[in-house]
Amino acid sequence: MTIIYVAGLMALLLTLILGRPYIEFLKKYFAGQYINQMAPENHSQKAGTPTMGGLVISDCALIAIILSFIMMQRVSVDSAIAVVVLVMYTVIGFWDDYQKNKHKANNGLKPRGKMALQLFAAAIPSLYMIHTGETSIGGIDFGVFYFFISMFIIVGASNAVNLTDGLDGLAAGLSVFSFLACTVIFGVQGEIELAVISASVACACGGFLYYNYNPAKVFMGDTGSLALGGLLGVLGVLGKFELLLIPIALVFIIETLSVIIQVASFKLTGKRVFKMAPIHHHFELLGWSEMKVVKVFWTIGGVFALLTVLGVVYGLF
Repeated sequence: MTIIYVAGLMALLLTLILGRPYIEFLKKYFAGQYINQMAPENHSQKAGTPTMGGLVISDCALIAIILSFIMMQRVSVDSAIAVVVLVMYTVIGFWDDYQKNKHKANNGLKPRGKMALQLFAAAIPSLYMIHTGETSIGGIDFGVFYFFISMFIIVGASNAVNLTDGLDGLAAGLSVFSFLACTVIFGVQGEIELAVISASVACACGGFLYYNYNPAKVFMGDTGSLALGGLLGVLGVLGKFELLLIPIALVFIIETLSVIIQVASFKLTGKRVFKMAPIHHHFELLGWSEMKVVKVFWTIGGVFALLTVLGVVYGLF
């Protein structure tokens, strides 16, 4: 169990140490964030803030994970797949952010191409679960249909974190809670290698939060949000706690549902349910300060992650 703490500490220190020079590198060689014209007015001041900061999260977490596996002298298939998916989603997000910088606009990869790449990455763990025969959820065996359920969970989680990443520190802080919850669950299950992965990512997010907290010096971009969400979904699938992802990722899910509801309502009735979606912008337009929204959402995410962990530890789930 000690290796879990060691991995987390390495990821945290690496992110804190490498974060500043990486931000300077981004400022020197890449353009800053382009703000959507539909965003609240106060977001205009964020224009020019370096993005692609998620690369430092993934890289520092990966270094900690690899060093931990070397110390453990073993790597399971499950953990290898989780690492591969983390890398793949990081590359997809980085390429999307790079295209935004290249074209100097708030659009990157074409939606269909981006989705195809996400599905391809999600297919790896989904096929693996079919191969192992672990295709049940809540006592119900879905057989080959689990492939599609797994794909939905992973791609859905990836895009959910991506949609949530709109306020300083919001996605990073919520990710800390979510991955810490996964760490405890894996610890209880005895899945030490997967616990090392989730602990490393949680602590890397914590280190990144030092630079991403309001006023943010760097944004994680799709490089970070797609990777974090994709990995969260994969960990839920590999750990067979798919249903527990609902409370663990509750705020991410609410943010996604707000977008779905907004789009569906506008197309069907021509009216909007929220002032703006995702829902964090709705509260901003109601007059909440950015940090009030973030802190309230953090509290909700933290409480539900804690309740989930307590339920697992005391055998309620």
